Amino acid sequence: MKSDRLLSILLLLQTRGRVPAHELADRLEVSVRTVYRDIEALSAAGVPVYAERGRRGGIQLLAGFRTDVTGLTADESRALFVLAAPGAHTALGLDAALGSALRKVMAALPAPHRPAAEATSRRVLVDATRWRGGPGRTVDLEVLREAVFADRRLRLRYRHSGAKDARTYTVDPYGLVAKAGVWYLVADRQGSPRLFRADRVRSATPLDDPVRRRPGVDLAEVWDVLRRGVEERPGGIEVTVRVRRESLDMFRRVLAPALTGLPADDGADEWATARLSFPALRAARQLLAFADQVEVVSPPEVRAELAAAARSVTDLYQRRVRDGG
Repeated sequence: MKSDRLLSILLLLQTRGRVPAHELADRLEVSVRTVYRDIEALSAAGVPVYAERGRRGGIQLLAGFRTDVTGLTADESRALFVLAAPGAHTALGLDAALGSALRKVMAALPAPHRPAAEATSRRVLVDATRWRGGPGRTVDLEVLREAVFADRRLRLRYRHSGAKDARTYTVDPYGLVAKAGVWYLVADRQGSPRLFRADRVRSATPLDDPVRRRPGVDLAEVWDVLRRGVEERPGGIEVTVRVRRESLDMFRRVLAPALTGLPADDGADEWATARLSFPALRAARQLLAFADQVEVVSPPEVRAELAAAARSVTDLYQRRVRDGG
């Protein structure tokens, strides 16, 4: 374990340059004292590593020092070839670069591990897109990607969900995130974190101004804050329903984001009880997709909303039938 940790420290310093001891300790899940002992071990082994104290200090390698590390284990070799969401590389224009990188990695692998790594690329496929996602709007990530990599501010024309017109924003990008086949731009607007769906960006113009990110904050941290804000957002309406057991699996899959507690499938009754949370009364209309397989128990206003929606649909098609359409 210590040899793996020493190698990890060496690679982090080689990649990042100066790294504070507490950051190395956090990444390696050890104490700061252990990090300093590891640094002493690296130095005793002839690695030119040193530490600088103070507010802007840290641990770093002597300028110009590099080392080639090819002693990968079998599992590490396999892990390199399990690449999530091949479509992500296509969207970013990195397909050719990915293929070239994998060929170089394959050539650098220890010979005994090459067959296992090659087999992994043929036996494991990760598809991050959702089932029956349907055709989506074509997303051009080139401008967003260039602005993110060039550390430039962006002027966006962005249309929010349900809005007719796009609005203009000047934002400071942290990076791009692909979640379940959907691309998002993570950025600050006036110093506050914001999430922009790439398929709702109508235009993006990189500015000459350098990006103004909050000091010490990175993409992963901002994404975590935004993700939790979406997932933990309180619903406006709590709804209790009864679900026929033959439709329970489909109900769970389709309405998973709204479920506040998974219904138990104990088989004791024809119906199972479930509870959901919707942001607005109108959003509960998606329950109509289950027709008579789902019945709203409470509150009364949701039952009234669904009844009104069902009447309007019935009236629409009855008129079509009467008119011969």
